[in-house]
Amino acid sequence: MSEPQEDIDILLSETGDYLETKASLWKLRTVETVTEVVSTLASGLGMLCIFGMVMVIFSIGLALMIGEWLGKSFYGFFVIGGLYGIAGLVCYLFRDHWLKDPVSNLLIRKLLKK
Repeated sequence: MSEPQEDIDILLSETGDYLETKASLWKLRTVETVTEVVSTLASGLGMLCIFGMVMVIFSIGLALMIGEWLGKSFYGFFVIGGLYGIAGLVCYLFRDHWLKDPVSNLLIRKLLKK
């Protein structure tokens, strides 16, 4: 039988190794989670920028077309601006349901995945 002091030393050494391994695992999981969240947000923002550029070009073309129908080109921009104003008001009124809740749920799902 080995001495109790040696058993305690071995136990303390293995406990230290276990805690170091646990800390390393926690760091790696944290890095993985943060990387996944950031990459999801970055790709979403990239797609949002592309969609925004398409909408700007489409809006200019539509405003010029409506302006031509109404006789003055700036009338079309007023019409499109008014439509965007109404759409912005609707988005503002439903921002919690359409924007805040889905984004919060996405982040929570990503962070608590494991």
